[in-house]
Amino acid sequence: MKDIIGTSNKYLDINLTDRTWSIYQPEARDLQEYIGGKGLGLKVYYDRLGDRLDSIDPLSPENMLCFMMGIFVGTGAVCSARFEGITKSPLTGLMVTSSCGGEFGLACKTAGYDGVIVTGKSETPVVMRIDEDGVTFEDAGETWGMDTHEVQHHLCKSAKDKAIVIGPAGENQVLYANIASGHRFLGRGGMGAVMGSKNLKAIVARGRAYKIVPADQKLFEKTKKKSNKFIKNNKFSKNYKNFGTNAGVNPGVDKGYAPINNFQQRTDERFRNLSGENMAEKYKTTHSVCMPCSILCGHKGTYPDGKVRQIPEYETIGLFGGNIGNFDPDPIGAWNEEMNNLGMDTISAGSTIGWAMEAGEKGLRSTELKFGKIDNISKILEDIAYKRGEGADLALGTKRLSDKYGGKDFAIQVKGLEMAAYDPRGGWGQGLNYAVNNRGGCHLGSYPIAFEVLLGFLPQYTTLSKAKWVNFLENLYSGINSCHTCLFTGFGYLLEPPIAKFTPKPILKVAMTLLPDVAMKLLDWSLFSEYITAISGNKMGMYEFYRCGNRIHVLERYMNTKMGISAKDDTLPLRFLTEADAGHKVKKVVKLEPMVKNYYKAKGYDKNGLPTPKLMKKLKIEMK
Repeated sequence: MKDIIGTSNKYLDINLTDRTWSIYQPEARDLQEYIGGKGLGLKVYYDRLGDRLDSIDPLSPENMLCFMMGIFVGTGAVCSARFEGITKSPLTGLMVTSSCGGEFGLACKTAGYDGVIVTGKSETPVVMRIDEDGVTFEDAGETWGMDTHEVQHHLCKSAKDKAIVIGPAGENQVLYANIASGHRFLGRGGMGAVMGSKNLKAIVARGRAYKIVPADQKLFEKTKKKSNKFIKNNKFSKNYKNFGTNAGVNPGVDKGYAPINNFQQRTDERFRNLSGENMAEKYKTTHSVCMPCSILCGHKGTYPDGKVRQIPEYETIGLFGGNIGNFDPDPIGAWNEEMNNLGMDTISAGSTIGWAMEAGEKGLRSTELKFGKIDNISKILEDIAYKRGEGADLALGTKRLSDKYGGKDFAIQVKGLEMAAYDPRGGWGQGLNYAVNNRGGCHLGSYPIAFEVLLGFLPQYTTLSKAKWVNFLENLYSGINSCHTCLFTGFGYLLEPPIAKFTPKPILKVAMTLLPDVAMKLLDWSLFSEYITAISGNKMGMYEFYRCGNRIHVLERYMNTKMGISAKDDTLPLRFLTEADAGHKVKKVVKLEPMVKNYYKAKGYDKNGLPTPKLMKKLKIEMK
């Protein structure tokens, strides 16, 4: 096995139309300013297609699909088994990036490549295999039509082989089809449909040809030891280790962000049946995680039918639980497995079905879907994947459905992307996050609900400081997704250093609310930049890391503005702005407008939400 010191800086550049490939090597400046992962993927896309972003059909051969491994993968850094997908979304028509666990990233990196860039379209369904010698193409044959589990089992003949694949939903170009790597997914925005439009069934990487060696092993081991310690001691990390992301269920019931009947209500005691605590006991759960991992948020368990399944994430539990009037976790586990095998985003699917139930209730369209009726859910999921009957309609997502039938006020989406299972009336910062997030209704753009509810550092029902925290966190997270490592490491890294850890919580809460700039200066996120320095050998400080994250986020926003995004799109469904009575004792709507204005100011955008020339020059982003 040969050594790669830090990164290979080699990216496979593949044209499916003529089945050719070459090696692309980014400029040193881009590697320093955009880090890798999400950042570098966006920069490559922008450099090549930035002058015609608005005209590119996401399902055309011209669209580019990038898989970027980042710096951390393969080094053994804490929570480093992640990579990023980047493309133009067929669901939203905007740029979409998505983070994924699974083992493909490690296999690709140890095959000698830091990423894979795919353009064109194969004339017939194809599988690509990559190894240290390059790329080979083979007809997909019988694998076309297989589900994501079957095709990985069929194609990965050696323990060295790891794949990214699509299922029937991707083959049929369902607009929210996803891509699987093991039992992890590039979930949002329809990346699976882009892969299907290229007739690309799978990419199989044969790894273990190279060993990834940090440039500064001493600093790397020191950083790894400290990061493990912080994660081990962090309360947020402990909850996720014990109960997975479903540790958020009971706080959602208490604090009022749990979606009920397509977000008509925001709490219901029955929702507690879906909690991580309840499922840990009911299914006797054990860990099932990305490796290497210290947070251990993934779980699996034994269901009443005797089958061992992955425990669904909070988003799936929320949107196929209370959101459709279901409070039984058993069928959600089965539906989650079905959607994973079909290759379909569970968030968009659950939200779309919830919208269809309410639209039927209001007489806008004919449907057999009804809140609380669950015996037809499995069939409708399959019909969506194969675009059969009503499923062909639901494969369009909530925005297109509401354009077609009406019901826009309760289409729970932003910029065309369905929102995650946190009702923003339960945390106004989370509402701002949804409204301004680059890819649309994603909860992880800045995830302020963690500070508002799960950790209790920010008041739920105030506009104070929310714009500054959303700006701060989205810049930080853009950097993290470019390393690439798990976003959940951020809680330990930020909150366990002495100043943050030993400041009394009431004082920290006051500071974060009334003096956010001061509070931010008390936080320490240097572990991310220390890892980059140790692995790559290129020195980076924590504020330079933050500036890189800001640059990456602004570039993504600028790319979206070239596709028509502006202030008019930075909003929420009317339900969250007008319907205060939602079953919770606190009857409030999101006061969005002042937060958006303050956010533009914090970000350096003009009043129309556009990055200014001054900002672009400061961040060294060329305007096209």
